[in-house]
Amino acid sequence: MSSNNPSILSKYKVDAESDVPLHKQVEKILRKMIENPDYHNGNLFPKEVDLSIELGVARNTVRQAIFKLVKDGLLIRKKGVGTILSPNKIYTRLENWFSFTKEMEAKGLKVVNHKTEVSTEKASADLASTFHIKPGAEVVKLIRLRGTKEKPYLLSVSWFHPRVKVRQDQDFSKPLYQMLEEDNEVFVSVSREDISALAASEDLARELGINAGDPVLYRKRSVYNSDGLVIEYNKVYYRGDGISYAFEISR
Repeated sequence: MSSNNPSILSKYKVDAESDVPLHKQVEKILRKMIENPDYHNGNLFPKEVDLSIELGVARNTVRQAIFKLVKDGLLIRKKGVGTILSPNKIYTRLENWFSFTKEMEAKGLKVVNHKTEVSTEKASADLASTFHIKPGAEVVKLIRLRGTKEKPYLLSVSWFHPRVKVRQDQDFSKPLYQMLEEDNEVFVSVSREDISALAASEDLARELGINAGDPVLYRKRSVYNSDGLVIEYNKVYYRGDGISYAFEISR
């Protein structure tokens, strides 16, 4: 079943007078379209030619924007078929996230930060590719071990794009995205996530207070701001005996 109806684009506009490059504007539009449930069941994205006509930009501009999202793993191009949303991914709008703090509060438990470490490091090749920066560029790294006073439940490791201008002296006791909005004027919008299970290494088991080899829920995500730019790369390791996630998917 195809959803190649160009009229779906009628609410999106490209500003030819803006300082933002056209392909970046188109990329932002496509990221918004990804959130549309119409594309979550295998329906095709509009064709390049339809996108270029509806948005009033060159076809090469559209192709460049699509290529960027294919590279990011959000879209898949199938020769002779078209462009579809990448399967086996979870796309979440941040206002729908139920934070760990709220989850624990809902259970009547108070969240405790067992460890908070903020440092800078040189971006690895993998991180540089995610952020589209040069390998070796300096990034801020945040490690948080969180749980209740009885025991830790998760280990979270975040890296922030240099454009976010996170500082080591900021108040990381605040909810992270509240801090970014209030202190850095960064408004997060969408998360692209991979969730899997793994066996705890000796180091991870030591942090979480479990045995090496115990099951751990592993959550890796790229967090985008309201302009569709990656601002955080995050890895979270959850104890397998205390956390579960439920996803509601509408047809």
